[in-house]
Amino acid sequence: MDSFPEMDSFNLENASLNVSNNGATSLATPSSSTSSRYENQKRRDWNTFGQYLKNHRPPLSLSMCSGAHVLEFLRYLDQFGKTKVHTFNCPFYGLPNPPAPCPCPLRQAWGSLDALIGRLRAAFEENGGKPEANPFGTRAVRLYLREVRDLQSKARGISYEKKKRKRPLANQTPTLPVPPPPPPSAS
Repeated sequence: MDSFPEMDSFNLENASLNVSNNGATSLATPSSSTSSRYENQKRRDWNTFGQYLKNHRPPLSLSMCSGAHVLEFLRYLDQFGKTKVHTFNCPFYGLPNPPAPCPCPLRQAWGSLDALIGRLRAAFEENGGKPEANPFGTRAVRLYLREVRDLQSKARGISYEKKKRKRPLANQTPTLPVPPPPPPSAS
């Protein structure tokens, strides 16, 4: 099991802990009020994961957290999902737009899980974790995300295509319009 001794104390430089009246703690940085939506979501995700570790039985410190605990967290989040994922036995398996309701479970969408893991990976390192010890970047987590993507892709009948990067306009060579041919000479 991986251990992260440096992670037992969060990076609290230029930060303060907020304690709500229900006893929950959250990390607030001075720029919290002016943070981007991404930064705010990342902070909420980090606090949610911290709360999950605190409520874990037995309670789990971040230094003892491994990729297996991250997978447990992702499976726990599935119960709050809103994406219908058809099972192999469902008559609508593989159909992008099913014609009727079915009893298939609601799950977290692959894209949501992928984005969540990206934010948690960044938050781990921003809070003092070493990149090579990041439980959100383990092979098991990557394989799980790939498995979820493939399963949901087949269940919906839609394949996820990797986004192609747009090249910056500055690097592209401009295409000049081809001038029209000269008029035929009158002879």
